[in-house]
Amino acid sequence: MNSTGNKTAAGAASKGHESVVRSAGVVSIAVLMSRVTGLLRESVMARLFGAGLIYDAFMLGFRIPNLTRDLFAEGALSSAFVPTFTEYLSTRSKAEAARLANLVATAILIAVGAFCALGMIFAPALVHLLAPGYREVPGKFELAVRMTRIMFPFLLLVALAAQAMGVLNASNRFAVPALASTFFNIGSVGFGVLIGYVFGPRLHLSHIDGMAVGVVLGGALQLGWQVPSLHRLGFRFRAAIHWSDPGLRRILRLMLPAILGNAAVQVNVMVNTNFASSIYDPQRGFDGPVSWLSYAFRFMQLPLGLFGVAMASATLPSISRSAAEGNMEDFRRTLSKSLGMVFLLTVPSSVGLMVLGKSIIGAIYQGGRFHLYDTEQTAIALSCYSIGLAGYAALKVLNPAFYALNDARTPMLVSIASIAINYATAAAMIRAANLRQAGLALSTSVVALFGFFVLFAILRKRIHGIHGRELASGVLKVFLASAVMGGAVLLTTRGMEKWLGVSQMARLADLAVSIPVGLGIFYLSCRLLGVAELDLAMRAFLHPIRRRWAAGAARPRD
Repeated sequence: MNSTGNKTAAGAASKGHESVVRSAGVVSIAVLMSRVTGLLRESVMARLFGAGLIYDAFMLGFRIPNLTRDLFAEGALSSAFVPTFTEYLSTRSKAEAARLANLVATAILIAVGAFCALGMIFAPALVHLLAPGYREVPGKFELAVRMTRIMFPFLLLVALAAQAMGVLNASNRFAVPALASTFFNIGSVGFGVLIGYVFGPRLHLSHIDGMAVGVVLGGALQLGWQVPSLHRLGFRFRAAIHWSDPGLRRILRLMLPAILGNAAVQVNVMVNTNFASSIYDPQRGFDGPVSWLSYAFRFMQLPLGLFGVAMASATLPSISRSAAEGNMEDFRRTLSKSLGMVFLLTVPSSVGLMVLGKSIIGAIYQGGRFHLYDTEQTAIALSCYSIGLAGYAALKVLNPAFYALNDARTPMLVSIASIAINYATAAAMIRAANLRQAGLALSTSVVALFGFFVLFAILRKRIHGIHGRELASGVLKVFLASAVMGGAVLLTTRGMEKWLGVSQMARLADLAVSIPVGLGIFYLSCRLLGVAELDLAMRAFLHPIRRRWAAGAARPRD
């Protein structure tokens, strides 16, 4: 009886874990489209504006409101809202859940809207605080202030889009919100080019002004893309204000410390921007380091979004239900499997970015005003960012686990410590080691790894284990397989460079050969080492494709 019951429970748990990973596979495919279109958007910007005064100013103006993209879209709002909203859907009526969603949306409109207005008013102070070095270059500070004021409303739009994403994820709808960023990327560059280059002269707008307006319109498109799915589920926005509502108060109580708990890496990026704005490059002066770091960080966002954010989005509703039901064994098992999957996917990605950084950046960005020197400097920063990729992705899964347990205080304290560590590390690497932008990227990696190890140790003790031996064994095998892959790809890329040179076409040819070689060797190495998560990952990522294929084959033909 007990044996049969245990087998049934184990089977149900296994199906539950596979469902989580399968959902993550759906999200990853959607996020892949988002990240690819994001790289295309960055490629357009690189070719039009290069790495210098104009793009530095644009990126700072974008980064100030975009800080909340991580805090809201992939951070505090989702982490605080999804567990509470999931509990309402599970234990209360749909009408009560819809009312909670409306309360949160109204609160966002009021609070974030007011913050946007203040940000536009005090834009000069914000730019001076974050990039005091911009005053050293004539016109750069003023342009950054104008970019900040134009793009600040993006903050409100992305916050509302994040709340919509939370509603859809809690309702087990993952693909539509994951695709929302794709529409932002397409909309921002499409509207930006149209306004900046077609209508700009008539409206007395510069090219870069048009790109800034395009960001705001892209944010509106990102929100609007999700609205039809919300309507199909029966959720329609109706303004509602009730600040003492228990559900809203619970979300705010979790969210306020969660903002600090999720903000470490983004705040550290802002601190590093401050340092980078004061770096003097022998060839570029004060122009360049901010852009190099920005382009490199965009590449790290690709595997981070594909694997870290996707796993976190799929895992959070599942562990929230487990916590609400008091099923801690399922909580532990789901968390362990999710972390194992994160390491399986991000460790080889990190090695690949380090080895193939020059070829990737050269193939996508090099050309126009983005020169070979920019490629080399950006690749250095990317290698240093990649060291912390696995830790950064794992944090995306660990932070929400604390919020599912109604603990936002622990991630907040670790985050505050991380910010202090980043500042000290960045300052030492810039002033003592003179590593320039490489030191700043490396300090971000150090902080991500620090946050992961501390949160993992605390959570492991709190929930009495996360199947640590099994997880450690799997991670060790992944590291070994990644090392073998890295060695093989290094030989391939060096050979291709000697044979074909460093032109853009040569970089593309290198990627066309080296990436399949690396994937094949990593797959075979994992097979030989017996990495348990490999089959689960293959099923999860192939399932959406097979389902689409089967649906197409079953469709009647004329």
